[in-house]
Amino acid sequence: MTNGEEFQEYGLPRATHEEADGASGSVILGEGDYRYEVTGKDWGNLPEGWFYKEATSVAVDQQDRVFVFNRGNMPVIVYDTEGNMIDSWGEGVFANPHGISVDLDGNLFCVDNNDSTVKKFTPTGELLMTLGEANKPAPPMSGRPFSAPTHVAADPSNGDFYVSDGYSNARVHKFTADGELASSWGESGTDEGQFNIVHNIAIDSEGLLYVADRENHRIQIFDRDGKYIDQWVNMARTAAIYIDTRGSEDLVYIGEYFSGIGSNHMGTELGPRVSVMNTKGEVLARVGTESYGSQHGRFFTPHGISVDSGGNIYLAEVSHSDYGSNWNIDGYLRSLQKLVRQW
Repeated sequence: MTNGEEFQEYGLPRATHEEADGASGSVILGEGDYRYEVTGKDWGNLPEGWFYKEATSVAVDQQDRVFVFNRGNMPVIVYDTEGNMIDSWGEGVFANPHGISVDLDGNLFCVDNNDSTVKKFTPTGELLMTLGEANKPAPPMSGRPFSAPTHVAADPSNGDFYVSDGYSNARVHKFTADGELASSWGESGTDEGQFNIVHNIAIDSEGLLYVADRENHRIQIFDRDGKYIDQWVNMARTAAIYIDTRGSEDLVYIGEYFSGIGSNHMGTELGPRVSVMNTKGEVLARVGTESYGSQHGRFFTPHGISVDSGGNIYLAEVSHSDYGSNWNIDGYLRSLQKLVRQW
């Protein structure tokens, strides 16, 4: 069964709430100053025979190199912003790629949720540090690092970094720049400071930590020592977060999963989508209004997000895990899109 036939069967019509461009096959999503052209196709010029299977995370460094962490036949693929491949590495290193992020020096933290390790690499793939012992996770909900970790945020002021630990723990761990555990906080639950899948983490220019508490449908905000500050609610399933600190004010980009159930898959404003916000918690734009699907202007499962110096969004989606593996379709669903900002 083809993608189109499958989505027809699921009753998912072509997006109607966005502005379509029939000539280019693209749509314009968003609102106000935050509008983006989306092609609906996998981004990046892969060599023949290469595939993402699914891109799980993406990071853009200060040179606008785009690092795509994926579960295909080459775990880390590096592009310029035009989608031309400039490097690749990581073959045979990872059990299950999950999260990638860049520190101030341009080094990369790669999180493997299957073997419960966090590894730090140079941009060319030289291993600098490993935290955790492969395939020896901490006991679930023990609070000890790591039990299926998910993502890392590095503090540009001092090199400290924070690990969201994630699927079988409900913790955030703070490490010094040299990898010494400094503190941990969080526990299972729905109250302030508790987590239900602590999935992604980011830090703003003031040093505040923003945690995507996915199954609690919120972002929680803490200071560097884990003191609870605030939370943002009225969200779908908050899976991915990136904070761009390069402008006159910080911009927060949040990737949200679909938050409905099978019987209301036709619902709108439930995700999947990208929300653009400021650090006051004000929504500047909702990017995408329709339910999940392969059509232009729709998303599957926004799992990782980053932004380049031009304000363009790179969105990695675990489409195969959440949809493709359960649907009778040939090949893999789209899992990496570039949302080109319209100025």
